[in-house]
Amino acid sequence: MTHDHGHAVPGAGTDQRRRLAVAFAITAAILVAQAVGALITGSLALLVDTAHVLTDVAGLGMALAAASLSLRPPTPRRTWGLLRVEVLAAGAQAGVLLVVGIYVLAEGAGRLFDPPEVPSRELIVFGAVGLVGNIASLLVLRAGRAASYNTRAAFLEVVNDALGSVGVIVAAVVIATTGWQRADAVAGLLIGILILPRAGRLLVETGNVLLESTPPGLDLSEVRARLLAMNHVEGVHDLHASLVATGLPVLSAHVVVSPECFRDGHAPQILDRLQDCVATEFGVAVEHSTFQLEPAGHAGHEPPSHT
Repeated sequence: MTHDHGHAVPGAGTDQRRRLAVAFAITAAILVAQAVGALITGSLALLVDTAHVLTDVAGLGMALAAASLSLRPPTPRRTWGLLRVEVLAAGAQAGVLLVVGIYVLAEGAGRLFDPPEVPSRELIVFGAVGLVGNIASLLVLRAGRAASYNTRAAFLEVVNDALGSVGVIVAAVVIATTGWQRADAVAGLLIGILILPRAGRLLVETGNVLLESTPPGLDLSEVRARLLAMNHVEGVHDLHASLVATGLPVLSAHVVVSPECFRDGHAPQILDRLQDCVATEFGVAVEHSTFQLEPAGHAGHEPPSHT
């Protein structure tokens, strides 16, 4: 017994696509400006920040494509449509960020021992250009960052870019006032250190979605106990919960009910209570749930229960 639900996701929509498109255009302009700056100054911090911006341009492009694909309707072959594309895109961005962060640490360590001459004035100018563009992108993406992994990944990448631009500016100021050329390498290392934890965290979260892990904030032991406490419910097995995409948790279970429920016709009322329970009584509102109501002897006709 099931109830039908739509597959709409709060985070999927044209508003997110518009925000990502604006952020993509701004970030592409920053990339061109900082690439020119890195060639002129030879700065590691600016070069690393340019490489980071390059991954952002690619990441935002993937995010923009994912936001468009996720709007496609379900089909008989893909019953959830392409909603999970946003998770794949966010995971890919996180993987690229990890590679960039590791490269930064290796290159920065080498330059600490052999720092090149870096012109501080030009470095300040290009760092400031990057920071202004990053702030503009952050303002565009800020409102939608909680709506999907996709937009959140894009927002985190721009945050890292903004921090990188600050690092470039600080390094330029230190070089201009003290002449300590290693400040450029130190700034590059700090940018790398900032990149790695955020990228790792996002990679774990998107990996959990792809592995069908239980949604964060939903305790299946608590769910099972609450369902078993309902009148006429005698057992719960094959209880599973996962995330299809951001904002779309799903849950299914086999529920053993008293034999009289099938004779007196109030099984549909039990089904309503079960679905209302998981939609309203836990930290995660599961509005798309599927329950199979069955008599006690039915389990013997099924494969071994998983949970």
